[in-house]
Amino acid sequence: MQQQAAERLRITEIFYSLQGESLSSGIPTVFVRLTGCPLRCQYCDTAYAFHGGTWHSLAEVLTEVASHAPRYVTVTGGEPLAQPACQPLLRALCDANYQVSLETSGALPVAVADARVVRIMDIKTPGSGEQDKNLWDNLAVLTERDQLKFVICDERDYQWSVEQLHRHRLEGRVAELLFSPSHDQLSPRQLADWILRDHLPVRMQLQLHKLIWGDEPGR
Repeated sequence: MQQQAAERLRITEIFYSLQGESLSSGIPTVFVRLTGCPLRCQYCDTAYAFHGGTWHSLAEVLTEVASHAPRYVTVTGGEPLAQPACQPLLRALCDANYQVSLETSGALPVAVADARVVRIMDIKTPGSGEQDKNLWDNLAVLTERDQLKFVICDERDYQWSVEQLHRHRLEGRVAELLFSPSHDQLSPRQLADWILRDHLPVRMQLQLHKLIWGDEPGR
């Protein structure tokens, strides 16, 4: 069974869209969404990826990705690192000369990802309901190529996030610190005002795909 899991991936969807978040926001990208997640963040917008999905061989996934002729590929979930075959998938995508990023919750070890992959890792705020799942040891293995993301639900989340910036000396440790207002929970203007007031060394981001297509899956 373990060998079978290492050779196959349970996939919710593979689709071509614009990257909605991170430093690559706005760039056409193929998304490979793996099924399953050990977390249940209260604001999750991809709960449909918790269950179901269909099994694919690694070769089948690579063929589907190549059909879109992309330059950028993002492996996401769910929590992609929960599947053992995520690691060979990331390696194979890098070997195919794609620019590869991994969107991960930060609840599982990220050191297993191929060194060529840009890791976009969440730090779960109190408002997520999953703060206790943060694997803080991950911070030690992140590099200047990686990115850290805070999804902020309210002022308490904001103040907590600022505290983490200082406590863990995050400025300069990664390529970018991303602050994102939780969709329909915190006004983007309010978050922008707080960031400017406090002169934070962060990049505020909005979910571009939601502004264009709403909550439509596969976009």
